[in-house]
Amino acid sequence: MTDMDIGDGTRAVRAGLPEPVKYEPTLPGPVFAAHFHLPGDPTGPYTYGRDENPTWTHLERAIGELEAPGEQDVETLVFASGMAAISAVLFSQLKAGDAVVLPTDGYQALPLLHEQLRAYGIEVRTAPTGGDGQLAVLEGARLLWIETPSNPGLDVCDIRRMVHEAHAAGALVAVDNTLATPLGQRPLELGADFSVASDTKGMTGHGDVLLGHVSCRDPRRAAEVRRWRKVVGAIPGPMEAWLAHRSLATLQLRIDRQCSTALSLAQVLAERADVTGLRYPGLPSDPSHAVAARQMRRFGPVVSFELADRKRAERFLEELRLVDDATSFGGVRSTAERRGRWGGDAVAEGFIRFSVGAEDPEDLIADVLRALDEAGAAG
Repeated sequence: MTDMDIGDGTRAVRAGLPEPVKYEPTLPGPVFAAHFHLPGDPTGPYTYGRDENPTWTHLERAIGELEAPGEQDVETLVFASGMAAISAVLFSQLKAGDAVVLPTDGYQALPLLHEQLRAYGIEVRTAPTGGDGQLAVLEGARLLWIETPSNPGLDVCDIRRMVHEAHAAGALVAVDNTLATPLGQRPLELGADFSVASDTKGMTGHGDVLLGHVSCRDPRRAAEVRRWRKVVGAIPGPMEAWLAHRSLATLQLRIDRQCSTALSLAQVLAERADVTGLRYPGLPSDPSHAVAARQMRRFGPVVSFELADRKRAERFLEELRLVDDATSFGGVRSTAERRGRWGGDAVAEGFIRFSVGAEDPEDLIADVLRALDEAGAAG
C-alpha cells in the first residue's frame, strides 16, 4: 500500500507522526523552547525558537501530506494565523512596481492588505471570483490571488483555467483554500504555486486555535516565505501547533459530517419561500456547481442565504438554539451570523453565513426551520 492508496481518514489520522519509539508517545507533546543546546557550529535543525520548533515540524509534515499526498517536494510552513500566512505570501513575492490581482468578494480583511500593498508601491487590481472574472485584469500582474469558494458569497472559479492563464501570462498563483480544506480540494494538484489557509477554521475545527499555513512546491518560493516568517516573527505557539496536529486526526470525520449536513440543509432551505439568494456549491442547482464538481471532492460546511431584511435576520439568529451567533466557520459547533454587521462585505442586510457543525442533522435542520418560522411569525 502506498501513500496514494490510503483514504483521507487514514491519512488524516496518521499524518505527520514520527517513527514509533518504544515507550514514547505516538504524538509527542508540545516543545516549549526559545533556544536549544547549540555547541559548535549551528548545523542542526533546531537553533532558535523563532526559526524552527519540533512541534511545528510534525504539524507541517502532516499538513503537507494532506495537501499533496505522496509528494516529497512540497514544503509547508505554519503561521500564527491565517492572515499571517496570507501576508507572508503577498509580501514575500511582491515588490514595488508589481501588480497583484485580488478578489472583490474574498475574505473581509483583504481590503486592509490593499492599503498596505499600495503603501509599498504595489498595484492592486480587483475583480469578482465568479465567472473567472479576475482573468480580465490579469495582464502584466505578478501574482494572482484567488479564493474559491469565496467567503462569504460562495462563488467558485475554475482553478485549472486560472492557473493556465496566469502562468501563460507570467504570473504566480496563490489559492486561499480555507473553506474547502485539502480534503475538499488540492490547489497544488490543480497547478497553483501556493496553497494557503486559515487553519483557525475547518482544519483545526474546534474554535480554540488561531493558525495558518502556506504550502508550495518550489523550494525557492518556500525559502522566501520562510524568510518572511522569520523576519516578522509570525510564528505559532507550540501548544497551538500541537492542538492543531491533534485536531487533524478527526478532520475527515468532521468534514464529511459537516458537508453532508450542509447539503441537506441547503436542500431544505431551497424549498422555503422566505429564503432567497441561497448558495451552496454542492447543490446541483447552484450556479457554481458544475465548476465546483470538477475540482472539489467535498463542498465545504458553509451555506449562505438571505432573509428579507436585517430585522428578520437578527430575529432568526436569536431564535436558534443549537447554533451560536459567532463569526468564523468550519467548527464542530454550528455558527451563523448576519454578515453585514461587519461592514466589509458587499452583502445585503439580511445576508446569513451559516457554518454547519457536527450536530445530528435532524436536530440542526429542525432548529433552523423552527427559527425561520419564529422569525417570520414575529414579522
